[in-house]
Amino acid sequence: MFCAYDLHNHSTASDGTLSPSDLVGLAARSGVRVLALTDHDSTEGVAEALRAAQTKQITLIAGVEISVTWNQQTIHLVGLNLDVGNERLQRGLAGLRAFRDERAREIGSRLEKAGIPEAFEGARAFSNGSLISRTHFARHLVQVGAAEDERKVFKHFLVNGKPGHVPGRWASLEEAVGWIHAAGGQAVIAHPARYRMTRSKLRRLLQEFLELGGDAIEVVSGSHSRDDYFVMAKHAREFGLLASAGSDFHSPETPWIVLGRLPMLPDGCLPIWHDWSLAETTPVSSLVS
Repeated sequence: MFCAYDLHNHSTASDGTLSPSDLVGLAARSGVRVLALTDHDSTEGVAEALRAAQTKQITLIAGVEISVTWNQQTIHLVGLNLDVGNERLQRGLAGLRAFRDERAREIGSRLEKAGIPEAFEGARAFSNGSLISRTHFARHLVQVGAAEDERKVFKHFLVNGKPGHVPGRWASLEEAVGWIHAAGGQAVIAHPARYRMTRSKLRRLLQEFLELGGDAIEVVSGSHSRDDYFVMAKHAREFGLLASAGSDFHSPETPWIVLGRLPMLPDGCLPIWHDWSLAETTPVSSLVS
């Protein structure tokens, strides 16, 4: 049996390959009944996704995935059930997108020095033109034959110590939690096992997150192994955090992450959706890009 909730997904509003409406259509066909659109540092696709969801047997949760610098490491927070018209949230996201543009240009410059010309222009061609991510660079480098697949692009070009690496200057944990709560949402640590932290460091992150009013962690994630599910479920119970589930789906071309195929949460977890009223939806008129 698969979970009917998938609360971490991406569209062409950031670095996904499906439009928001096409993502909703795929989710509905895949058996997802509650879908969150959580594009990187942007809520631009939420209005389109909500309109599409109203024609399907599916509930759309307005969300975002916020880039955070914590303890000199990049982590991500998912915000769920947001009022995406909230001014404080949108100011914060606009600042992150401005840095993303600056970073993309610098990545392009560094890759050109490494012998890959016009990488910025190539990455922009894969993007929506307003948000360029490292994934867009990866797709371009695969296209020009610099690497066999996107994973190898990251390994050889875009991570720390490689020619296209540019350190992130993201929101603080406190800022990100604050923006999400200001918009009436719930703050979730995305794919915590992916950060490869020691147990003690992860516990420091969870404790600080909890003290700031954080709400949940992704227990089940497309980035997690089966063992990770149970480890993260244990952390959620110990810290009194809710449990979320999200595939982190970006594209049908990444077969290791399949929409609609998340397992159920482990026993003993309190789901983040346990007290949601799914009959309530956000009016399209209140949504902004």
